Amino acid sequence: MDKAKNKKKNLTPEGQFRLSLDNCSKTKDLSTAISLYESAISEPSTIRLSNNHFNSFLYICSNSFSDPSTKNDAIQFGFRVFEHMGSCNITPNEATVTAVARLAAATDDGDRAFELAKGVGSCGKLRTYGPALFCFCKMGEADKTYQVEEHMRSLGLQLEEAELAGLLKVSVEKEREEKVYQYLHKLRMSIRSVSDSTAEIIQSWFGGEMASKVGLSNWDMDQVKQAILQNGGGWHGLGWLGKGKWLAQRSQIAPDGRCLTCGEQLVCVDIDRAETERFAESVASLAMEREVHSNFKEFQDWLENSDYDAVVDAANVGLFQQNFAEGGFSIAQLVAVVKELHSRSNKWPLVILHKKRVRTLLENAGYRELLEEWINEKILYGTPFGSNDDWYWLYAAVKRKCLLVTNDEMRDHIFELLGSSFFARWKERHQVKYTFVKGEIKLLMPPTYSVVIQESKIGSWHVPLAGEVVEESSRTWLCITRQASCESDNKQHASVVEASQVSELNQIAASCHSGSFTSQNGGSLNKCSGLAGKRKERSPSPTPSHSSLQS
Repeated sequence: MDKAKNKKKNLTPEGQFRLSLDNCSKTKDLSTAISLYESAISEPSTIRLSNNHFNSFLYICSNSFSDPSTKNDAIQFGFRVFEHMGSCNITPNEATVTAVARLAAATDDGDRAFELAKGVGSCGKLRTYGPALFCFCKMGEADKTYQVEEHMRSLGLQLEEAELAGLLKVSVEKEREEKVYQYLHKLRMSIRSVSDSTAEIIQSWFGGEMASKVGLSNWDMDQVKQAILQNGGGWHGLGWLGKGKWLAQRSQIAPDGRCLTCGEQLVCVDIDRAETERFAESVASLAMEREVHSNFKEFQDWLENSDYDAVVDAANVGLFQQNFAEGGFSIAQLVAVVKELHSRSNKWPLVILHKKRVRTLLENAGYRELLEEWINEKILYGTPFGSNDDWYWLYAAVKRKCLLVTNDEMRDHIFELLGSSFFARWKERHQVKYTFVKGEIKLLMPPTYSVVIQESKIGSWHVPLAGEVVEESSRTWLCITRQASCESDNKQHASVVEASQVSELNQIAASCHSGSFTSQNGGSLNKCSGLAGKRKERSPSPTPSHSSLQS
């Protein structure tokens, strides 16, 4: 403590000024900050104000609005500091502009806040435009709010829940039904679950008179279903369906994805077709930059006319819980995974493995016959020497729109290169993890349904609420249905929940996603041999395969 006191005594006047100003920033002490500023401008030869000093004063001002007794002083002082900054020919940066934009918004001058924000160009952040956006929302100036959003998106800024909730609120208040619909979908795309305050805004719309009036009385159900499939499930985006009053109720979702209030079946949402194609092209482009171009092109051509429901990261499976120091690779584990996948769809998966590993395994007479069959039947593909097999199994899974069996978390630098906002959504829908319990393979399938806002083919909505939950089945959702359809559904509740009535979009959940599956990993490896010749067999079950539902 003595050293700290001595150090403080030895500070220069500028050092002491900086220390005092930092303390004001931490405590948001406006009155002391004003005193410091006055002392600085009265002694310009002793204290030379810099960009950092000005920004600290502006920060304190822009965070002193919560106390009504200091709000006006904070605004006046803030503008005075900003003008002084300009007279000193100090160029404002993004932090400066954000603070002054907050001052402008505090005076309900959204136009000035917006002009200030636009002045920083591409350096603008969400916080830079927030003051103008929220000011226009507060003032009920919907069109100006939409202009701010459009400008933000033109800069590549991704709006978060607070901004989207503000846009939704002003749209509800101004009864702009097409904008309400639009922002519900933007919320769906941006966040997984909504806060209580956002849920209240949503409920206020569906409880209003305007919401009951808008919507199609008749629509083409085939067109709606096709749109949902095209979008990856969970929404159609064709506008409000139906007419009549809405009923918004708190509900929960059963583990199989069924709403316990209305019986609607929720789905596991995939990325849409356009995103899938862009994703596949992105993976291929990056792979060709880092792999021998001809090698990867050869794989693309080889894959072109194939049909798989699953791709297996064979190295990940074979090396699972093995002794790396001894070079251990369990062919038995790989065979168990392959057999389990075949037993469930009657189709062989694509197994991706380094040629070096394949060559080593072929030297073992016990494995040779099986592996040669896999190679001949296009079950096994050996990636070239020196290649990274990650590119191959990821591209195959994306291109063929199928499941990917791997415990790889896909956090390596090659996945970071993709930089895709929808990569997490794709993984949730397509990655199958696994484990072995007492010699049995256990596949951990993708979730039966996604925790995101969902819009059904009959126009109802389901909105997940944020909050810590031990199990997803205990999460609270908003179940929003037209009262007429809700009454009809209640009369037919038993038939709604029958498996035969499960939505076409969620049939994959019935066949592939109904929990964890196990099979015995035992017996001779060559018991799998001989099945390869039956690769094109199809299951007698009428349930569609994974790939057919994705296409």
